[in-house]
Amino acid sequence: QVQLVESGGGLVQAGGALRLSCAASGRAASDYAMGWFRQAPGKDRDFVARINRSGRTYYADSVQGRFTISRDNAKNTVYLQMNSLKPEDTAVYYCAADSGTGPSYYRARIYDYWGQGTQVTVST
Repeated sequence: QVQLVESGGGLVQAGGALRLSCAASGRAASDYAMGWFRQAPGKDRDFVARINRSGRTYYADSVQGRFTISRDNAKNTVYLQMNSLKPEDTAVYYCAADSGTGPSYYRARIYDYWGQGTQVTVST
């Protein structure tokens, strides 16, 4: 099993940027497809981005063109570069690992392992 720890969250002004990191331990992150989700207060946990073992990426429409997911297998780390941040991006961001092929990659329930989350707050 893999353990996931997110970092890099914080407070940023609208239009700014942050890079989130998800460090894996216990097993190689390259053994999994990795995803990022976010959850705002009182809302569901929503899909943000995914990167497959092959490197293929998927994005939610709301972040397409602004966010980039990547992985560094040598560092056992997955990243989420977030640019042009908006107040509506405010949420707790979670990293997740999927040991399957994940045809329904946007559904939180298919992911097997989760980190504890990191808060991202975008001010106006």
